[in-house]
Amino acid sequence: MKKYAFLSDIHGNAIALEAVLEDIQSQNVDDIFVLGDLCYRGPEPKRALQLVQALQAKVIKGNADEWMVRGVQQGEVPDQMLEMMNIERDWCKAQLNEEDLSYLDQLPTDLEITLPNGTAIYAFHATPTSLFDVVLPDTDATVLTEKMMTSSDANLFIYAHIHLPYVRYFNGKCIANLGSVGLPFDGQPLASYAILEEKKDQFNISIQRVPYDTEKVISQYERLQYPNLEVMKKVVQQGTSPFSK
Repeated sequence: MKKYAFLSDIHGNAIALEAVLEDIQSQNVDDIFVLGDLCYRGPEPKRALQLVQALQAKVIKGNADEWMVRGVQQGEVPDQMLEMMNIERDWCKAQLNEEDLSYLDQLPTDLEITLPNGTAIYAFHATPTSLFDVVLPDTDATVLTEKMMTSSDANLFIYAHIHLPYVRYFNGKCIANLGSVGLPFDGQPLASYAILEEKKDQFNISIQRVPYDTEKVISQYERLQYPNLEVMKKVVQQGTSPFSK
């Protein structure tokens, strides 16, 4: 029986990533896959990137990785947040060098995996055709099928982006969201990732939640005088979206 870890949306939170990697090590996984959003919006963009690169894992691009390369553009976030999100982006970009940005820029945007037992997996950040579209857990099954299940060969679809972990089965297939390592939005300030277990001709996918030192991350934001400080402190402390009221 082989085990695989899927993680994403680290967002420069290296402390949360270290907690997840420690948990993964205890699970004795055979392979790790990273579905994007490595650096932007956290206090340690560089160290988070270095931890990911040290894994020698397969990594794909997320919207925040694209933002690190070329900035946040109008229409991609609410208008009232655009200026501040670009100020944050500039702060994070200043922590990286050109080699780091080139690495982010050249990441592929999807991943096709076939397990030894024949399970076919299609993994991407947001949707198969976009790094930015939002597909929520309660989306109608018909819409999910049309928008997300575009690879007829796959029977397991794994994505990231929304920071809201879930697993759903329908029409003989499975779709799962990993949640977020660094910035969960479901009201639990616990890092989130997924474990996939191969069992004979079947598979099992489960969401793992991992506690980490949120107060230490908040103190990093404060010490570094991170832009948008109060908003990001609340996100980390409460596990809620910066877009929530």
